[in-house]
Amino acid sequence: MTLAVAAVVGAGTCAAAGDATHRNPFMQPFATQYSIPPFAEITVADYLPALKAAIAKHDNEIKAIVDSKDTPTFDNTVLAFDRSGRDFDKVVNVYAALSESDMSPELEAISGEFERLMAAHADEVAMNPGLFTRIKYLYDNRDKMNLAKDQKRYVEKLYKQFVRSGALLSAADQEKLKALNAELADLFIAFNRNLLSATNEWYLVVDNVADLAGLPASNVANAADEAKARGLEGKYVLTLHNPSRLPVLQYADNRDLREKVYKGYTTLASSGKYDNRPIIDKILKARAKKAQLLGFPNFGEYATSNVMAGSVKAAEDLLMQIWEPAKRRVAQEVAEMQAIADAEGKGVKIQPWDYYYYNEKVRRDKYALDEAELRNYFPLENVRKGIFHLAERNYGVKFTEMPDAPKYNPEVNVYDVTDAKTGEHVAVFMTDYFPRASKRQGAWMSEFKGSWQDPDGTSSRPVIFNVGNFSKPSGDTPALLTIDEVETMFHEFGHGLHGMLSTARYKGQSGTNTDRDFVELPSQINEHWAWTPELLKIYARHWKTDEVIPEALVQKIIAAGKHNQGFRTTELVGAALLDLQYGKLNPTDADTVDVDAFEASVSQKLGMPETITYRYRSPYFKHIFGSDGYASGYYTYLWAEVLDCDGWEHFKETGFAPETAKSFKEYILEKGDSEDPMELYVRFRGHKPSVQGLLNHRGLE
Repeated sequence: MTLAVAAVVGAGTCAAAGDATHRNPFMQPFATQYSIPPFAEITVADYLPALKAAIAKHDNEIKAIVDSKDTPTFDNTVLAFDRSGRDFDKVVNVYAALSESDMSPELEAISGEFERLMAAHADEVAMNPGLFTRIKYLYDNRDKMNLAKDQKRYVEKLYKQFVRSGALLSAADQEKLKALNAELADLFIAFNRNLLSATNEWYLVVDNVADLAGLPASNVANAADEAKARGLEGKYVLTLHNPSRLPVLQYADNRDLREKVYKGYTTLASSGKYDNRPIIDKILKARAKKAQLLGFPNFGEYATSNVMAGSVKAAEDLLMQIWEPAKRRVAQEVAEMQAIADAEGKGVKIQPWDYYYYNEKVRRDKYALDEAELRNYFPLENVRKGIFHLAERNYGVKFTEMPDAPKYNPEVNVYDVTDAKTGEHVAVFMTDYFPRASKRQGAWMSEFKGSWQDPDGTSSRPVIFNVGNFSKPSGDTPALLTIDEVETMFHEFGHGLHGMLSTARYKGQSGTNTDRDFVELPSQINEHWAWTPELLKIYARHWKTDEVIPEALVQKIIAAGKHNQGFRTTELVGAALLDLQYGKLNPTDADTVDVDAFEASVSQKLGMPETITYRYRSPYFKHIFGSDGYASGYYTYLWAEVLDCDGWEHFKETGFAPETAKSFKEYILEKGDSEDPMELYVRFRGHKPSVQGLLNHRGLE
């Protein structure tokens, strides 16, 4: 078992509780093909008993390692630790999936106790003095033990992970750290609960369809469907979920409507009973105390010290190389939009809620590219076929649907992933692509089961899933994806490939268990494939006529690829820089962090264009306040983009040769964290990356 719990994702439906014959599915092997969780058999009442039993079992497994009289070796300590806690992982992974993509009131009611138990157990393991003594012995003697490269790396990272988790602290300070971790666990629950509730509670009723002028017909139909579902038949309901919000900002001619939706989103969880600002204040104070307790000057240095960047300054230095060129591009974009607005003679001065709308007009004017028309060529099912074709072409794996497999929601699809040549099972892959009230916003990848290889040659193959919030089908019209949604689908599938194709020997090094600023490389490089002419001709087909996307339209897409990159880059880099500034804070209990004022001060210092806000404002910046996952680490998307843009040049330089894809699979997708990530990258690419590739790709020079 690794100290880090699997990334939070997924969902689940449950069998009826109270059945006298019911056996807790977590407390026995999953009797399903490939050990897919038997979702229909799991009740909410199963989670806490299963977690408590799994913690007790894991405690005994750790005790057996600690009580061994044998001199510590890799096998009797690190390997034994890596193989421990399988029952704990099993219940936590399913819970994590449920809580993110299919939360129910019943599950929410137990979430506080579940996550407190989970966090407390992680602390008990991480601060176990006997276990740390054995790991430290291996660390101190690692150069004398003839360890393989992956074993030595595991020992080094495990030692650092234990130290970062408080293993070197006094008993009194360890108790302080445990209390802080428990406090943070509760705060993350509260933040996420507020965000989900605030998102679901906000909606806008439109009485007259004329007020939706400009919106694509499919979006109008979805708004009518949403109204009907709420008992408001004959009206239209808009929500803050991306498939509803973004088309309004991009296409709606009604400026007041755009402003209401924009302000609804940018003030999300910022007032009333779901106000996340007081929670952020408490999170920042707890993080500051934690960092100082562990010997770091602030939380930002704690978070960046254990990844490729190594420091807040290194992350900032990278971002500032991108920030100024991006701002310059924004000024050009706004000037182009303002020219169109002036020509309309309506007295409009471009405001943030105008950006998407007038940007779309500029796009049509410069490239004759109508995204509403373009969506007709991207039915979700076709895009899914495209990502599967890419995986088979590049990496030799085939996807076959398993219609009778267990699934946590009826909207989920399950696939058996096999070696295209031998038919050997490689992984299980699940997709869950549409928004619902029980699912948080965004898109992500995670696992129900990881992978590893046992010394006897047998292996555990993973169960991986992708979750999204894409445009839904309506009536006879299938789900038609926007360009952004197509890219997101390819992105998350890249993460999925990283998990599915892992051949790392140890669970703690498999798949996406890599440095945070390296983990985005497979996902972001996979986005590039979406717009290659060869692949577009395979999956981009008109949903009515099955016509392949015309070559002229493909060329327009490619030509427009750098369009609006000033906006997209500035809102992303701005959020990453805001995150890093939060990491530098050291508020005391006597202080109060004024979230709005702090955001404004960072904006002023950076010279943030007045037409743009952060990609995520603090009260709904789940990446950094919904958990510690990306805290002082949101910059990693840009860090990884330096790698992916430079790496994509290698694909282009070699003419997209199969040998290049094979090399990417071998050195990037399969290795996990078994070797130093920069060494792996250089082995694939031939040299270290340069930021120039990113600037070229985004057209920011």
